[in-house]
Order: sequence, then structure tokens, then C-alpha cells
Amino acid sequence: MATLDRRAAEEFGVPTLLLMEAAGRGVAQAAARLVGRGGARTVVVAGKGNNGGDGLVAARVLQAAGWRVLVVLLARDAEVSGDAAVNLQAARRAGVEITNLDSTAMPGLRGVLAGADIVIDGLFGTGFRGPAIGLAAKTIETINACDRPVLAIDIPSGVNGDTGTVDGHAVRATATVTMGLPKAGLVLVPGAVHAGHIWVADVGHPQRLINDSRILTAMVTRDMVDAAIPLRRLDAHKGDAGRVLVIAGSVGHSGAAVLAVLGALRAGAGLVTLGVPRAIYPIVGPVVIEGMPFPLPDDGGALAAEAAGGVLELAGAADVVACGPGISRLPGPATVVQRLIAECSRPLVLDADALTILAGEPGELPAGRAARIFTPHPGELARLLQCTVDEIQRHRLQAARAAAERFRAVVVLKGARTVVADPAGAAFVIPTGNPSMAAGGMGDVLCGVIAALVGQGLPPAAAAWTGSYLHALAGDRAAVCRGPVGVLAREVADELPGSLAAVRSGSVAELVTPLGLAGS
Repeated sequence: MATLDRRAAEEFGVPTLLLMEAAGRGVAQAAARLVGRGGARTVVVAGKGNNGGDGLVAARVLQAAGWRVLVVLLARDAEVSGDAAVNLQAARRAGVEITNLDSTAMPGLRGVLAGADIVIDGLFGTGFRGPAIGLAAKTIETINACDRPVLAIDIPSGVNGDTGTVDGHAVRATATVTMGLPKAGLVLVPGAVHAGHIWVADVGHPQRLINDSRILTAMVTRDMVDAAIPLRRLDAHKGDAGRVLVIAGSVGHSGAAVLAVLGALRAGAGLVTLGVPRAIYPIVGPVVIEGMPFPLPDDGGALAAEAAGGVLELAGAADVVACGPGISRLPGPATVVQRLIAECSRPLVLDADALTILAGEPGELPAGRAARIFTPHPGELARLLQCTVDEIQRHRLQAARAAAERFRAVVVLKGARTVVADPAGAAFVIPTGNPSMAAGGMGDVLCGVIAALVGQGLPPAAAAWTGSYLHALAGDRAAVCRGPVGVLAREVADELPGSLAAVRSGSVAELVTPLGLAGS
């Protein structure tokens, strides 16, 4: 966004002061929408930077519209510079009440905020890094304790705009109005928890400039998913809908195999073959009714090394192979995974135990003959990248990108706000999903879903982010029906057709909406 601001001024002659004016007017519009009426009592908490400048514009605009406005400025006037200083003087000339907050005035801030109808957070912007300290930290604590609707400007103060991490105190906003484009920190956890509903205000960046910018991070939307999934022809048959081979399961983990097949079928796969160790074939055979279970040589309840030949033969008749759920980490499954990577010519979706097997392999992975999609949870990705889970979670975008580049694969980093990255550097954040999905078997279903979409002709990256979106949306629908806990993986799978129907009909609520969209 800083680059867009600079280029808008240098290449298109749009003054940064004009961008700040438009941003402040967007904040005023969002405040009116949040409160639902005019003339409200508003307290703008402003810092000395451009974020505070946006708040000063909003204060001036709201006062002109008849609102009762107080600006609490966490700086001396002399510390405010640039466009923010221009708007500080403009607000004073317009008669906006402005008080400079210092430690001596801090005790009175709680009462000031408690008397407001809305508090506008303009303390820190997207350039903020590290923990808030001193007076700023105390101010954020007071805002969070005021029990008033809070509107954050661009991003809640204290949230890292790139990663969504929070080091110390951060404002918990009712809503956030962000400028120009959404910020990664607003949709990644924990920043998303602090952001509330997100509005995007158009502040006047030329559309040609936005289109020409090399923006490599996107949030998946309903329209993207709708456009990605092809409509079936009237004369479509099961062979047209994709042939999926699932290699999964071992003694004690037969359910993983069943769930992966269910995910593929519910996501529209025409034919699903399931390769399992012979030891669990009597268990899964009667359960996988619509799929085609096939027994493979086993050793100790898991796939034997000699099963690799049969797996490759089955793969020859498939459009895509999903491997990993519940296969165990024994030497036999390890041989199967190694040979699949080296010899299989079909796209591979590798999950769970298959990824743990790869993490234990010395050296680089072989180039392979086909596209690969990895679907790790944070622990599995930490093993693959030889780092800690905390490092993965603090830098989810960067970690997914690093793995995609290193392993030459599309990487689906599962969890709250799943991230999908491709080897070219593009990354996609999935806005759907909820905590009810924190249960066993969800990843097995997702593995099948992604494989089904590859089988239906989607490119690997598109299949990964489309499948992740639909799977998490199915989790949202299941939570509505079942409640916030106790949702089962198979119930999420059963909601997949309805999720696709909701996408097609346009009845999915978006996480981020344009500020100017009527009724949003």
C-alpha cells in the first residue's frame, strides 16, 4: 500500500494529501454505518502518523455533519508531521476539540471513552511493528475496557499488518475500515480476531495502477471459487467427473481412509478407488459403498513395500492420486510414498503420514514426474522445514511460500485461516472455517476434496484453494446445524454439496466487503 500511495502520486499525479482526505471520509462513512445514526458522540484516538491523520480528517468530517467529536492525540502538535500535520491544523481551524494526551491525563481517558457512542482507533497503522509500550499500551488497554463500539482505521493498533501477529497489546475492534485493499494482517489469526467486520474504502488509487501491481497475496472469495469450478455438461458421465485413487489407512486408522474417500465423493469425483492394506479391507469394504476399495499387500497392519507396484498400477488408471491419511510411518508405507513421488505420472496430493515420511528423508526430494500438492498442518510443516510450530504460526504466509518453493509443490498450510502457496510465490488466504472444525478427520476429508477437484480438471493451485474454501465453508454450515462443538468430519463432508450450491447461488457472506456496497 505504501508503494501504491507513492506511485499514485509520482505516476498519476494523485497527491498523498488527497488520499488521506479520501481515507478520512471513508472512516467517517464507516462510523456512521457502525453507529446507525448521525449526531453521535465520537472520540478519535489519534497517533502522530498517517493513521492519526486519517482520524483527524474523519473528526473534521463528522463534526461538519453534526456529530460531537473529541480527538485524543497521543503526541504534542510539534511531533505530528507531513500530511497528518496539515490535517491537524485543518481540524483545529474547523473547531474540532483536540486534547493532547500525556501520562497526567491518562486517568481521565476511561471516563471520556465510556461517554462515547463510538471510539475510533487511529493510533497505529499498518507500518507498526513490535509491542506497544508505555502510554500507547495503556491507551490500548483503556480502549479495550471501554465497552463501546470501536472502529479501527486500516488495522487495529498493535496488529502486525503483514503477519497478523500481536506482540503485547492490540485493540479489539468491532469493525475495521481499511484503505484501498485488504491487509494480510486483518485476515490472518490472531489479527482477524481483533479486526471485527472488515470494510474496504476506495481512496482513489487508479485502478490501472492496482491492476498493474504485482500483488502475490489474495484472499479467496466466493466469486473466485464460483469461477474456478466448471459447470457440468448436460451429458456428463462419471468418467468426465474425475477418477481419484486414494491410498490410505492402516490398522487403527481405517477411518482416515473412509473419510478421504467421502471427501472426494462429496466434492464431485466421478469414480474413487481406495487402496488399503489387506488387514483393514474387511473393515472399510462394507463402509465405502460408493467407492471401490482394493486390498493391497500389508505388513504389520500397514502397506507392505511390495504394495508399491500395485499402487502404481492403480495410479495408471486414475487422474489424480491422494496418499497419506492414516498410512502410518512404517518402512512399507515409506517405500510406497518414495516410489509414488519418483515414478507416478499423475498429480499427487500428499497428506498426513506421507508428509511425515518425507520430513524424515535426507537431502532434496526427487523432481518427480507430476504436480504435487502438500496438505500439512503446522506440526507437519515444522517438521518439513525443520523449525518450530511457533515459527510457522507467526509467519504462516512466509512459511507456506518457503515450503512451496523448496519442495516445488503447492502447499496447503491448514489451520485457522488456511494458507495456500504455489511455487511461483503466489499465496491465498482462506476466509471460511470456524473452531468447530478442531476435530480429528477434518484433514482427511480435505485431502479427498482437493484430489477430487484436481480430477475434475482444476490446476493444482486452484484445486487447493478452491477445495480449502469449500471444505471450510462446509464446516461453517455444519456448525450452524450442529452447534459450536461436536461437529464430525463426516458431517462436514456431507455439507460439501450444499456449500457448492451456496457458492453458485451467491448466498455466501463475505468476510471483507466494499464500504460503498449498499446494505453491507
